[in-house]
Amino acid sequence: MPKHIGLDIGTSNTRMYMRGQGIIMRSPTVVAIDKRDEAVVAVGKEAKLMIGKTPSHIEAFRPIRDGVVTDIEVTAMMLHEHFKLTGALSLFNRPVVLVGAPHNCTEVERRALEDAIFEAGAKAVGIISSPIASAVGAGLNINSPKGCMIVDVGGGMTQVSVISSGGIVRSKAVKLGGDRIDNAIIASLKSRKDLYIGEFSAEMLKVRIGSALPNSKRGSVEVSGRNERLKCAQAIMVGCDDIHLAMSRAVEAICRTITGLLEITPPEIAGDISSYGIMLVGGGANMHGIAELISAKTRLRVTVAKSPMDCECIGLGRLIEKPSIVPGGILYKNR
Repeated sequence: MPKHIGLDIGTSNTRMYMRGQGIIMRSPTVVAIDKRDEAVVAVGKEAKLMIGKTPSHIEAFRPIRDGVVTDIEVTAMMLHEHFKLTGALSLFNRPVVLVGAPHNCTEVERRALEDAIFEAGAKAVGIISSPIASAVGAGLNINSPKGCMIVDVGGGMTQVSVISSGGIVRSKAVKLGGDRIDNAIIASLKSRKDLYIGEFSAEMLKVRIGSALPNSKRGSVEVSGRNERLKCAQAIMVGCDDIHLAMSRAVEAICRTITGLLEITPPEIAGDISSYGIMLVGGGANMHGIAELISAKTRLRVTVAKSPMDCECIGLGRLIEKPSIVPGGILYKNR
């Protein structure tokens, strides 16, 4: 019997659900390749630790950018390793995979995702819109005629979707997420304090003292990097106001995306959303102050889902166990 897999391939992290077992894997979407023979050196956490620290013949990078596959071959190699390590792929069994894809992705981008999973060893692949899977995972009744709004703040992009009667009525995406905020922190410290830091340090600052709200009292931390003016290693104290300033433009753009979609939402559904509020999912939902900021900008109640980072994977799992949740079921392609 083939294994049935739910696969959430995000820009920052990949999660895997196996039927009957639940979520069996959470791993950074990073792979390290030896450029001399195109062999996989490391995947996941081990590969992430190698970013920016590899010799010239090894490259550690993310094969998913802004929610879509940028390198089919490397993505396939990464997934193949995941399938083997989790027991989803064996000599006599190939998995059946249900994967989420951005609602607004092009046919070319959907085909790239499909090809990567088939090359990784899958027997059959089904693709469903990520907002639908996330809504199911968050516990929303997607088949109700009462409309709902779900906002997924991911690593590479933010998707805002209005769902009603089993389908997506309106959807909008912006290429702004956790990674773009990290880059904004790096650029801000480099220009304002002459300190060039790495991705890990930027993410640490965002999590520990960053806030979407101004005047948050989250203290300060010491961060190390390279002084661009003196060309030497340096450690300085960075305060929460510095990080908020760096983050503010990105989080304001996310809020504008939400309000922009509300403006074109049919009035009957807008009335439902005003009653039930907005559901916030994705890794960015854990950002300090983001729910409060969105609520202030939209004047709507904002609820952060339970386990927001796992919502899409949980939803894929529920759809594997009960495909009839989606009107018409789920179509799989074989190869």
